Amino acid sequence: MPDPRERPAFADDLEEMLAHAWRQLARGVKDRRSAFHTPSVGTIGLDGRPRLRTVVLRGVEPAMARLRFHTDARAEKVAEIAADPRIALHAYDAQGKFQVRIEGRAVVHADDARAEEAWRAARPTSRSVYGTQPAPGDPLDRPDAFRAPADAVEIDAGRENFRVVEVVAERLETLWLAHDGHRRARFGLERTNEAGRAAVARERTWLVP
Repeated sequence: MPDPRERPAFADDLEEMLAHAWRQLARGVKDRRSAFHTPSVGTIGLDGRPRLRTVVLRGVEPAMARLRFHTDARAEKVAEIAADPRIALHAYDAQGKFQVRIEGRAVVHADDARAEEAWRAARPTSRSVYGTQPAPGDPLDRPDAFRAPADAVEIDAGRENFRVVEVVAERLETLWLAHDGHRRARFGLERTNEAGRAAVARERTWLVP
């Protein structure tokens, strides 16, 4: 008789599958060793081409279907989001054989309470990257021809470049790989009211893996 521990509850339950996805994402915020700590983020480039990069997941709110990461105002993705807020995230845990894909819309916070709270909560080492000169992605004559902030004053000056990107998830898709049967599911998310007080899965369906 097979060991029931080898087949998790989410394998055959859509509610559990969605809950497991949000748990893994929430764990990724706190656990640097989690594969969900550094998801890939995709935007639409200003030239129309898809653009991918890795970010650090800084916040997850399952009840609001929201995720958060930080970036530099000078980074290309900020201009890309301003032109087209559609965004996608992808994370895969090779050990757990579990993948999450998210599609939604991004909002960039600069000078509001959400951005200020995130800045104050960030470690000095994290803040320092926003004071680097020249801007991220600028060409260099030498690989070391850039300057990091030298003291607390210069680190604080980087606040003007600090941005919080909030992703409102509209669709979430999961894939779990197992030798006795893969499982794939899709969830369409929406808010229960215009104020966005809570999110619900308006669509829940199994997919062919």
